[in-house]
Amino acid sequence: MAKTQTTRRGFLQTTAAATAGTVLARSAAASAGEPGPKIIEEPFHGAVLNRRHGKAVDGGLQIRVRGRAPAEDRVTVNGKPATQTGNRFEAQLTLTEKETDIVARVTGGRGRRTDRVRVVWDRYSRPRYRFSIDDNSFFLRDIAQKKYASLFDCFYLDLLRKLHKKYAARFVLNIYYTTGDDFRLPQFPDRYRGEWQDNAGWLKLAFHAHANDPDRPYQNAKPERLIADLDKVAEQIRRFAGEKTYSPPTVIHWGMVQPTALKPLYERGVRVLSGYFRREGDRWDINYLLDDERSEYLSRHDALKDFDSGIVFSRVDIVCNSTPVKQTVATLAPLAKDPNTAEIMDLFTHEQYFWPFYNNHLPDHAQRLDTAIRWVTEQGYEPVFFHEGFLGGKDW
Repeated sequence: MAKTQTTRRGFLQTTAAATAGTVLARSAAASAGEPGPKIIEEPFHGAVLNRRHGKAVDGGLQIRVRGRAPAEDRVTVNGKPATQTGNRFEAQLTLTEKETDIVARVTGGRGRRTDRVRVVWDRYSRPRYRFSIDDNSFFLRDIAQKKYASLFDCFYLDLLRKLHKKYAARFVLNIYYTTGDDFRLPQFPDRYRGEWQDNAGWLKLAFHAHANDPDRPYQNAKPERLIADLDKVAEQIRRFAGEKTYSPPTVIHWGMVQPTALKPLYERGVRVLSGYFRREGDRWDINYLLDDERSEYLSRHDALKDFDSGIVFSRVDIVCNSTPVKQTVATLAPLAKDPNTAEIMDLFTHEQYFWPFYNNHLPDHAQRLDTAIRWVTEQGYEPVFFHEGFLGGKDW
């Protein structure tokens, strides 16, 4: 993804692409009755709800539905009358299925209007974290060129293994096809294949991009180019590390792709995409070109599902290479107190900051990872891979 300590290029113009990529965050216009203003305000269309968002009842999760309608009109939610106070309404609804449509109907002087949202119930949710590392290529070049007896003779993988042994941490390394100068994946030998597979329970490899440069390689690219690059990297991972080591990507370089690429990515096994979902001036960035409404929601919540593609978007909680050790707990602790961000910790960093030859090398980078992983472990978060189950948790 974006390297937060390096100078960033200006935004590429997305014009028509950004407009075409805006997917409505709700489906009122397509539902029965005359389309009108947003009626349901909570929950949000695509919301991933867990035990922190409601009350566990026999066989389900009881949640609150809130919205706004004219005081003189009558409101029902999934066929039952809502409690109305002025122009506000509220209803209790019990989720019993993995996905539930919530339908609010307003009947009054202007006829009948309907609003509909769909939500996901993370029924078996538990506190969990995943750790993803972007921009990987240097360690592969190092191993290939120095022909180590073991993968873990490379200090970088040895460091990650020590964190695994200390905390049971798991890592997904998002890799490039080439360093852009003197190394490509076909040069990596397959003689470590057994060692890769022996450690596949905690160490995975995934596609990130063809190369580090140019910035934002898929922001305006056709989906065919992205998928072709993904397939090339996936083929190489399977060749030299085996199927058990391969993970579908969960982070695309710079976190920007065309909306038309989402379904092809899903067809390649992608179930979760992580981004920053942060405001940059008058627009949202590192947000996979999602519309403003969903980007704003994801800036304050763990996850959101895009039903058209089937992909769940996750918000990165910390970027270790841009968070000093002393600020790590201060960054994570407030998230653990907010029910909207507490259940899943999406931890993140970039490989290049480990290497002394890199111009922005961080001598304390390993300590930053140790501090973040130690804290989430002490708070009861368990390590997961997002591509296993639902967001790393047990699925239905």
